[in-house]
Amino acid sequence: MRIAVVGSGYVGLVAGACFAELGHQVILVDNVADKVAALERGETPIHEEYLPELLARHRGERISFTTDLQTAVEKSQAIFIAVGTPPKEDGDADLSYVESVARDIAKSIGNEYKIVVDKSTVPVYTSEWVRRIMILNGADPELFDVTSNPEFLREGTAVVDFLYPDRIVVGADSDGAFALLREAYAPLTNGEYYTRATAIPGPDNVALPPRIIETSAKSAEMIKHASNAFLAMKISFVNAVANICEAVGADVEQVCDGMGTDARIGRRFLYPGIGYGGSCFPKDVSAFRVVARENGYDFRLLEEVMRINEHQRERFLRKVRKALWTLKGKRLAVLGLAFKGGTDDIRESPAIQVVKSLVKEGAEVTCYDPAAIERSRFELGDCNGRVHYANTAQSAMENADALLILTDWDEFAQLDLQQVATALRYPIVLDGRNLFKPADAAAAGLVYYSIGRPDVAPARQKAAVPAVLKAA
Repeated sequence: MRIAVVGSGYVGLVAGACFAELGHQVILVDNVADKVAALERGETPIHEEYLPELLARHRGERISFTTDLQTAVEKSQAIFIAVGTPPKEDGDADLSYVESVARDIAKSIGNEYKIVVDKSTVPVYTSEWVRRIMILNGADPELFDVTSNPEFLREGTAVVDFLYPDRIVVGADSDGAFALLREAYAPLTNGEYYTRATAIPGPDNVALPPRIIETSAKSAEMIKHASNAFLAMKISFVNAVANICEAVGADVEQVCDGMGTDARIGRRFLYPGIGYGGSCFPKDVSAFRVVARENGYDFRLLEEVMRINEHQRERFLRKVRKALWTLKGKRLAVLGLAFKGGTDDIRESPAIQVVKSLVKEGAEVTCYDPAAIERSRFELGDCNGRVHYANTAQSAMENADALLILTDWDEFAQLDLQQVATALRYPIVLDGRNLFKPADAAAAGLVYYSIGRPDVAPARQKAAVPAVLKAA
């Protein structure tokens, strides 16, 4: 099948590489010439497992890169729109990039039937608007259909999520459109891909082949927003539960284990921390709330989900102040800047926002992240000499007054806690992702604060640490 993917951002690049992996001929289009040139040179602009391997495997064979949208549309049967939909000031999605691409596609539709596929996360009615814009710009309505194919990719595992999905949702309003969408995903839905010797390894807990769910375009658009809003709600719910656990002396990890074994609830996303971030949840929850409001429904639950998420960072900062008394003049080690482990994405990252707050209160911060240092350096700078960047977790911790863990990288979970205690000036750890067991931290001689669990300090340090910090 001949496929064009418009937009070489996170979704577009992963989708293009994976469609090539499935055996399709893919043209990846971007209007930034430098980005296209970098992709042609073999560079991978984002940190994502298996993506460099797929691009190297198919570059020049099944996938090509261009700035020429017109030629890409003319050559393709399916055009996937994967451009950005950033939030506007009122929380609604900015669809100007989608509209611009739709106008350009309309001028190049040609005489062969094609489908235009919304792969970007867009509000309901977007497919109708894209179709209307294309007709107004000269496209023959008999020669195309606009469809919706939302992505359900998790940053850090996006390639595996694409190739081993738990479901594939395709929304269309004609038999011809459904036929092309089925063809695009046929190597997955008929199981053929999983028999290949070169297949990317997948998880053990996914039923294969995946189910393809065919809906109307409107329903597909709703499925994406409703799914992300529900997952964000689950995160905010467990964070609220964690706050109550702290108040009553319960252990939120035990509570989550008890809840998660209920098949109706499940353990996934029941992980307390400093809140969700990234390019999807904050934007999509806000946009879904706007859609509801514009259609006459006051979805106040989503407002509370957002409020809890914002409040969670402030609660963590209060925990830091509790541990250190005052932040002014303190030297702090921060591990993790990306919004989650496995990615270099810092968009709406709670870690970045915490670092900005620490610096604002007078702290000096040394940061380390396995993938997000360069993006963070561009976002944070050096804050007048108060933000530094380390090459390793160990060097970030050396002689710091405390360690803050803000991102759930596996590398951090493997730290030797005895070495952590030795490296720090004072053995204080504030774990915003609950990577360690409190008993292990206490055994290593650490004063340990986490989320939704009782604070831990070895008996010999309980009285001594606050006095030392006040003297410092």
